[in-house]
Amino acid sequence: QVQLVESGGGLVQAGGSLRLSCAASGRTSGTYRMGWFRQASGKEREFVVVSWSDGRTYFAHSVKGRFTISRDNAKNTVYLQMSSLKPEDTAVYYCAAGPPFGDYSGPYQYWGQGTQVTVSS
Repeated sequence: QVQLVESGGGLVQAGGSLRLSCAASGRTSGTYRMGWFRQASGKEREFVVVSWSDGRTYFAHSVKGRFTISRDNAKNTVYLQMSSLKPEDTAVYYCAAGPPFGDYSGPYQYWGQGTQVTVSS
């Protein structure tokens, strides 16, 4: 089992930045495919970014160029650096972990509880 805990959410003005963290514990592995998803109120969850252990990344078009993802395997933590935030980025952000194979959409075995990001205009 792997437990994921997100942190770093909050309220920020449009144009600002936030860094989210996803700390993994339990049977962690640096080979996991790590993803970030988000769900705005009243909408379906959507993909944000994925990071494979070999360094590949893939971003949703809506965040490409504004968000970056990084991994610190020594700390079992994945970071989502968000810049140039827009009100439409407001959502609960979830991190997820899955096996090395698979594409950006899944499968993901483990999910965090989410952290709220609110961007004011």
